[in-house]
Order: sequence, then C-alpha cells, then structure tokens
Amino acid sequence: MIATLEGRITAKGENYIIVEVSGIGFRVHMPPALQDRLGEVGHRVSLFTHLHVRENELELYGFVTPDELTLFELLLGVSGIGPKAASRIVSIMSVETLREAIARGDAAMLTRIPGVGKKTAERLMVDLKDKLGVGLELAAYPGLTHADAEVISALTSLGYSIAEAQAALRSLPQESLPLEEKVRLALQYFARERKEWAS
Repeated sequence: MIATLEGRITAKGENYIIVEVSGIGFRVHMPPALQDRLGEVGHRVSLFTHLHVRENELELYGFVTPDELTLFELLLGVSGIGPKAASRIVSIMSVETLREAIARGDAAMLTRIPGVGKKTAERLMVDLKDKLGVGLELAAYPGLTHADAEVISALTSLGYSIAEAQAALRSLPQESLPLEEKVRLALQYFARERKEWAS
C-alpha cells in the first residue's frame, strides 16, 4: 500500500494533481481546497495517501496532514460515504470542527457540505460519535482525567460547545464529586455567566 508520496507537482486538474516521484507520475485525487495549500506546479510536496481499491481500478487520495488522512478513512466506514465524498468533506471541515458538530448534534452544519443530505448527516453523527472521540477520548484531550472527560461529554450532549464545557469545567471545585453534581455545578456556572452578561 502507498502510504506517503514525496515529489514534485507536474500538473493540476479540477480534482487531482500529478506528483512525479523518481520519474514516475502519480495521479492523486485532491479537491481544490486541499490543492490550494500545496503551492503551484513545480513545487515539491509531501503527502499522506490512501490507496482505494475497486474492482477495475486503483485510486490514490492525497492529504496534507495525518489527521486529514485519518478522518478520510473514518468517513469511508460510514454507509453512503464514498471516497470522493469523504475527500470533499475533509477539504471543507477539520477533525475538530466535525467533532464539535457531532458533539452538538448539529446536523444542519453537516448538511452544508455539498452532497451531504439530512440522512447522511444523521448517519455521520451516529457512526462517528465514538470514533471521533465525541465521548471525549483522553488522547484527543491531553491532560483530562476520565472524570473530566465525562463532564465535558455530558455538557456537549446538552448542546454546549466544547469550549463552553471546558470553561465550565475549569470553574468546578477540585474535590472529587459525582458526575451529576459536577454537571449541576457546571449548569449553575452557565446561569451565572448569562446573568453577568445581561447585567
């Protein structure tokens, strides 16, 4: 499997580039938004790639960062999302933006992506919730304890953004408390914030 490519861009098309590596030109599928980050024809690039195998053809999809490649491969696991749609989603929405949209249950944000309808958006939220760490896997949020991650997960499920949940978490006492008590105190924090903002 071709995992990375490093070479020179020799051509650009609407949804692909040609990367020359040691005299061999690789056609790499990339939406314009990703291409724009690579520079012009003649620039040297280093790409993370996914080789998509179909019955009669092999297609190479390229990404600028490992996170983009990981998101692309997760999206391929969602029913109804093919490689072209997955590549387009990655070019429009970062891992963090997608994670927050799913945490909030914001199907409307997902349907703004061309080709993603309401049913597909709902499948994305169901299929990727755990895989993207909307349950807030600790690896995605360094420094959080499991208990803290549970608090943020509970607050985002109530409609608060991750940033708001993290701010509320910082306001909580350091002592060990049950999850329900922490959520109750966090909601009191939001109420105080709204009152101060209104005054």
